[in-house]
Amino acid sequence: MEPSVRDGLWVFAYGSLMWRPDFPHVEVLAARLWGFHRALCILSNHYRGTPERPGLVLGLDRGGSCLGRAFWVAPDDVEEAQRRLIAREMIGGVYRPCHLPTRLNDGRMVSAWAFVADRGHDQYYRAADPAALVSLVRQGVGHAGTSRDYLAETVAHLTELGIADSALHRLLSKVDAGC
Repeated sequence: MEPSVRDGLWVFAYGSLMWRPDFPHVEVLAARLWGFHRALCILSNHYRGTPERPGLVLGLDRGGSCLGRAFWVAPDDVEEAQRRLIAREMIGGVYRPCHLPTRLNDGRMVSAWAFVADRGHDQYYRAADPAALVSLVRQGVGHAGTSRDYLAETVAHLTELGIADSALHRLLSKVDAGC
């Protein structure tokens, strides 16, 4: 059940939204979402690549759990926040915005709005070969910069926030090492 906008809105962030939310909010807390994990599973053909040479960006993919941030949006700002988030996240339609149960670091369970990877979309990507991920990260250059820089910025900010994601650290090492 979706919460009413008159009650405000929690937004779950797992990637660049954690350090560059670009929407009005009044509170931010560490949070964990179960049933999904952070993954480089979205072919970016705008922000970090092109249709001919896509890069990779993060999505919430099925399975596991994800430590991120939950942003509280005041009732009067919900419509503006949703408008900005849809404009930013739904450019290719590869995400499904949905409300998911999320545990805040203060122990409360809330329903948070999150953008989940749509596995049926043509921009959803699941590599069987890790070398394919390295190749996509290296080749991606788009409107907002390179896929490599996106990965490096993600790793740096996750580290700064105290969130361990060894898979992303290993991938960045491989991208930078030329492996």
